[in-house]
Amino acid sequence: MAAWTWRFEKADGTEVQPAVQPDEFTTQGDAESWIGEVWKDLLEGGADQVRLFEESTEIYGPMSLHANEA
Repeated sequence: MAAWTWRFEKADGTEVQPAVQPDEFTTQGDAESWIGEVWKDLLEGGADQVRLFEESTEIYGPMSLHANEA
């Protein structure tokens, strides 16, 4: 079974430790639901963006954790 994981980064792409430790997810939907619940905590903890991986394949990213300001 594929494992879905997040990589947490500063704006320049440097990897950082997340403020909230994620599980290994069994579906893309589970991984995306989790990020939707904790993104503010991750941002406050020093992550600026994330990348989603299925095993070692990058699915998408970088995705900013900063909300668009109107």
